[in-house]
Amino acid sequence: MRAATSGRQAVALGAAASSERGTRARVARLILELGPSTASVIGSRLGLTPAAIRRHLDNLLAEGLIETRTARTYASRGRGRPARLFAITDAGRSAFEHAYDDLASSALRFLAQTGGPAAVEDFARHQVAELERRYGPTVAAAPPGERVQALADALSADGYAASAGAAPATGPAGKAAAASGGEQLCQHHCPVAHVAAEFPQLCEAETEAFSRLLGVPVQRLATIAHGDGICTTHVTCRSLAGKQTTPGPVEGQGDSESIPESGGLFL
Repeated sequence: MRAATSGRQAVALGAAASSERGTRARVARLILELGPSTASVIGSRLGLTPAAIRRHLDNLLAEGLIETRTARTYASRGRGRPARLFAITDAGRSAFEHAYDDLASSALRFLAQTGGPAAVEDFARHQVAELERRYGPTVAAAPPGERVQALADALSADGYAASAGAAPATGPAGKAAAASGGEQLCQHHCPVAHVAAEFPQLCEAETEAFSRLLGVPVQRLATIAHGDGICTTHVTCRSLAGKQTTPGPVEGQGDSESIPESGGLFL
């Protein structure tokens, strides 16, 4: 009897531990998708009690998968402490990275060695052409004022946890925005960040694609590949761009070549 009871207890403890790990992973994933968030926002989205969300956040902090930040205050909050935000760390982000990073980096190194930097650039542009063929119709169909959000939605469907909003007066780390007004496209996750850190041609080609898709100039202010927490792109206000440009068909859009339905932009 004692052996049977001990066995049942062991199974129950194992199941509880597995459930705990699963919930903790959901918390980390939500922080990755939302960006820096408060405990109350995370708890409400996952349906967790304040005590439960605190326990999971404390464990993730202890493991170095998330970190705390203080919310910036743009207006008077009155009395009280500034909001405490929880953000994903590089270690936490790496847990979601694609398993083929090393293979992709090795392939691009070989390409650079045999064909030179121009070969890597050609590869990046080729991959971006597929992105534009998939995203182009969706972005072009959106009203001009909603195209950045349409692009953010398309990126999120491919795992980039993107968001769009009005551009602040200054960019990340106090950098001045490209121009007053405009919008800001943020990607909270990049499946190819480790590869792009070695081959910036991937980020450059992606930025060029965003400009063509949106029909206005854009400026990359920060990238995860270069150590920033978020890939941030400033999108010039359409009125400041001098004219309204409707995204046109991308070269080769009528080809019958198979196009990936989801996944990373490049690899």
